[in-house]
Amino acid sequence: MMQRRRFLQALTAATLLPVVAPPACVVAAAEPADRYAGLKRGKYLGEWKSLAALTGPKIFTEGPCCDRAGNVFFTNAEPSQIWKWDGSKLSLFREDKSGANGLLFDRAGRLVSCEGIAGRVTRTDMETGKVEVLVDHFNGHALGMPNDLTFDAAGRIYFTSRLPNADAATGNVNSVYRIDTDGSVHRVLSLPDIHMPNGIVLSPDDKTLYLVESHSAEDRNRCILAYDLAADGTTSKPRKLIDFYPGRSGDGMAIDREGNLYIAAGLHKTRKTSETLATKPGIHVVSPTGELLDFVETPEDTLTNCRFGSPDLKTLYITCGKQLLSLRTQIAGKSMYRPER
Repeated sequence: MMQRRRFLQALTAATLLPVVAPPACVVAAAEPADRYAGLKRGKYLGEWKSLAALTGPKIFTEGPCCDRAGNVFFTNAEPSQIWKWDGSKLSLFREDKSGANGLLFDRAGRLVSCEGIAGRVTRTDMETGKVEVLVDHFNGHALGMPNDLTFDAAGRIYFTSRLPNADAATGNVNSVYRIDTDGSVHRVLSLPDIHMPNGIVLSPDDKTLYLVESHSAEDRNRCILAYDLAADGTTSKPRKLIDFYPGRSGDGMAIDREGNLYIAAGLHKTRKTSETLATKPGIHVVSPTGELLDFVETPEDTLTNCRFGSPDLKTLYITCGKQLLSLRTQIAGKSMYRPER
């Protein structure tokens, strides 16, 4: 099976085929001075601190999340590892060939994982260690490269997946899927209506779905899309919340109990794509109406994802380059970030 880097190169090349643009994301973006000028820092975010750092030749941290006890789990996608931070030390939780990326604990305290190399979404019972495959195919074709996920109050799982195929007639394409509590899987959004789905969250009332679009090629979407989300899990009324083009878009994001988004976006230096440095590297707090409310710069590339944790849900854990960071927030995260068990 393709290694992650080769897979992503093929994915980008495939999705350069002509597509129909979704709601007007690709537009001339504001210059950094316009976006960040006059922004009053500290109303939502404290300063970051480094908790731990991985060492080794292949490091690409992703997918932070917390269990009920406050342990932080995150992935190192290149060597296919899941690490655990217990507040004082790091330990290796799992090493396999699955390529785990986005992680999240469900209400029952089971670890749900988007596994990009294995092309599946799994759920791990933390007491027995049993790993259950929730989905690895859709419509008779390989699922692709699951990337990130979220839950609604009913326990349904929404996740993003990408793969190097732009022809829906020959197989699956870049998509957002929903796994219902009965195990059935449904496609919610797909190419050409979206370009490169990445991070995904739902509003606290489960009535809005927010999606990161993060295509690195020229004239592709680098923005946050918002959709009305019906009780049956279907979407409507797509609109652009905030545009990061021509800079690097968001990767992962989290949401607080008031509905503000915390988006990990930007670069310190270019990386042989059409992405510019127009988006500063760090956590961007964005209101439900698309207003940039606060920003904290993070120390190194590549900033990937963030999740709320701690007993009061006012600590944001961030994967950034080789480091696991944390910062305190003024508003607590959405309650779904704390498992019931």
